Amino acid sequence: MASGQTRRGSGASGLPVRIVGALGWVAASVADLRGWRRAALLLVVGAISALAMAPFHVAAVLFITLPILVWSIDGVQPPQPGASIARWRLFRSAAAVGWWFGFGYFLVGLFWIGEAFLVEAEKFAWLLPFAVVMLPAGLALFMAAATGFARLLWGGGIARVLMLAVALGVTEWLRGHILTGFPWNVIGYALTWPAPLMQSASVLGIYGLTLLAVVIFAAPLVLIADAAKAVEPSPSATAASAGRSVNLISARAILAALAIAVGPIAVLHAVGTWRLADAPPAMLEGVRVRIVQASVPQRDKWRQDKQRQIFDDQLSLSLTGPTGRVDNLAGITHLIWPEAAMPFLPLEHPEALEAIGFMLPDTLHLLSGALRLARPEGGAELPRHGAAAREGFNSLMVFDGHGSLYALYDKIHLVPFGEYLPMQWLLESIGLEQLTRWRGGFSAGQQPRPLLQVPGLPPVSGLICYEAIFPAEVVQGATRPGLLVNVTNDGWFGDTTGPWQHFHQTRVRAVEEGLPIIRAANNGVSAVIDPQGRVVAMLGLNMRGVLDSDVPKAAASPIYARYGDGIFALLAALGFGVALMLRFPKR
Repeated sequence: MASGQTRRGSGASGLPVRIVGALGWVAASVADLRGWRRAALLLVVGAISALAMAPFHVAAVLFITLPILVWSIDGVQPPQPGASIARWRLFRSAAAVGWWFGFGYFLVGLFWIGEAFLVEAEKFAWLLPFAVVMLPAGLALFMAAATGFARLLWGGGIARVLMLAVALGVTEWLRGHILTGFPWNVIGYALTWPAPLMQSASVLGIYGLTLLAVVIFAAPLVLIADAAKAVEPSPSATAASAGRSVNLISARAILAALAIAVGPIAVLHAVGTWRLADAPPAMLEGVRVRIVQASVPQRDKWRQDKQRQIFDDQLSLSLTGPTGRVDNLAGITHLIWPEAAMPFLPLEHPEALEAIGFMLPDTLHLLSGALRLARPEGGAELPRHGAAAREGFNSLMVFDGHGSLYALYDKIHLVPFGEYLPMQWLLESIGLEQLTRWRGGFSAGQQPRPLLQVPGLPPVSGLICYEAIFPAEVVQGATRPGLLVNVTNDGWFGDTTGPWQHFHQTRVRAVEEGLPIIRAANNGVSAVIDPQGRVVAMLGLNMRGVLDSDVPKAAASPIYARYGDGIFALLAALGFGVALMLRFPKR
């Protein structure tokens, strides 16, 4: 163990020196860990890091967990130099550090996915271990790649923190794009709560915030621990001068660490507070929406004997105000139902469309999630993978006051294993099916995402389910929408952290794009969100009822909405360049 890092000269007994010495000892101890002890520590600190995400928002844990990650990478020492295999072994050992950290992080952060396999436990429970273990294990490979590549260019001091920040930022971006992408609980979300901090997403986006978060949370303790190496007194120095020098170095290191920890967060919070104060909520004139949250248990959702009851319940709730009194939609201009609100194919059931038309006043429009079949112009069903299979879409439909289909959007970003299976025909041939149990899987809609022209509303961009978690994808095409409508069914995940994480990430999309969001969720969280991410109105998880609200106006297009992840790419390139200059200074 590198215990010599903590020795102090005579007279160097002040508090700063003791702090530096203690952290130097901790850093050396972590770096010296090997085998299962290192793996166990990283698994635990990765799991603790998940507390930085919604609904806990305890980002302060990263001030401890990310330095431990850095010190663990410090402990990965290169084997004998000279052979090309040496760098591979270095990469592999450092990648193991990131994998164990990432496995703990995703194991705790995504445990709720297993709930979906218990909805029909008799059919899918056997897949539960694969969902709660294999998915985190696979996602951890991205963090493994980050720590592996960062270690190949590892330097000293702040250089290695910058290199790790860039590597994690790039791999988080890749996680959001490779194999359809899954950018859930990106590290940058640690800097998006409370609302003033969230405002920085309007400039940096979630991946730019990831770069910043790693530096802010990792650097303070790392720099203090590094100071332990600099407090070794010179053999020729007197005890008094050595003590003064050690105290000065220690105090400077602690002050620098405090500046990094507090300064950027204080600035971001102050700027965010100013931005919120400068943009009070402004509402669209003559628009008032009602969101229906029926909280239908997922186990009952697709039971044939429950279809009529669920549909009638949607109708009756729609006609009932928040106080529980029937008001027949008085004062409401638009009605919003969640994803797949009708547990059947409404376009195949004229009696359902007739009931919708009977419920709606002539001037009111219903926006509802619904499933549909593709039909050619002749009207016959379109076969797929055999006569028994039909091409289906998960859609957002707009119905007018007569119950006629006015407009629709078909979901583009489908959920793997939920709405389709990779190699669908092959896996179905051996008896497997996705959670929605639609033979042949759902088909993706056309890109770019079309805008819905709904009377009384600005152009609407529809987002179905987890489409709201993809940065820079919620708005597509040349024309900017004025409103985002997100319909979802998080009932699959029960009373867990998953729905709250989904809701928080949706709020960040509003800030990135400067657009209001109407969110209708089967069991919550339903809400109206303004362009600054503020919640105008909300109906919480597993609450049954309706939510009436005015709708905010769109804000001016923020920097991120104009340049997207180009801001992140620029910052990553800058950080990489600075890290290289510090790693390989000119001699």
